[in-house]
Amino acid sequence: MRHFQEELDDLKGRLLEMGGLVESAIYRSVAAVIEKDVDQAQQVLKNEARINQMEIVVDELATRLLATQQPMASDMRFLTAAIKINNDLERMGDLAVNIVERALSLMHESVIRPAIDIPKMAKLTESMVHKSLDAFVRADAELARNVLLSDDAVDELRDIVYEELVKFMQLDPSNVRPGVNLMFVARSLERLADHATNIAEDVLFLVRGVDVRHHAEARQ
Repeated sequence: MRHFQEELDDLKGRLLEMGGLVESAIYRSVAAVIEKDVDQAQQVLKNEARINQMEIVVDELATRLLATQQPMASDMRFLTAAIKINNDLERMGDLAVNIVERALSLMHESVIRPAIDIPKMAKLTESMVHKSLDAFVRADAELARNVLLSDDAVDELRDIVYEELVKFMQLDPSNVRPGVNLMFVARSLERLADHATNIAEDVLFLVRGVDVRHHAEARQ
């Protein structure tokens, strides 16, 4: 039993390490967009392979423990949640790369005003990601619920960004290329928030043993 607990702790540690890399990738990708920072962009691309490799290691470890240890209910929930969170983290790493690709396209474009709203959206999204991982570490159901409640705010900011970008593209054809790139950045941020929400839902499943997808818990 002690050996099994040590392996569970190792799995949790690997997930947290992966989460730290993903948080860094998101921060750096947004900095690459806003500050036109090539170095930040390159660092995200450099760390992508490491995140992908960690996903494989975590998945193999969690799957092996499920298959060989016959875990009890609480440990079963933890392993199930770990596999799902692992997948979300890997996808978040991919989305950070998507943002970097747009950042590289924007490096030599003039900055248009709607970019001002991207940092607002990014800050809220980054907060959701951090809180969802913190909720996992602390097994904190209330913090997880707080993440769910933030999802609508990100969607609202996305709509504002889209509306502003459309107006600027209509005013000046030269704004079309950077405008489209910024739309893709906003879309990636929205999807990052969705993955943070998934993690929060997994935390609620882990802590309370109930499925709270579709924000059922947040509305109660």
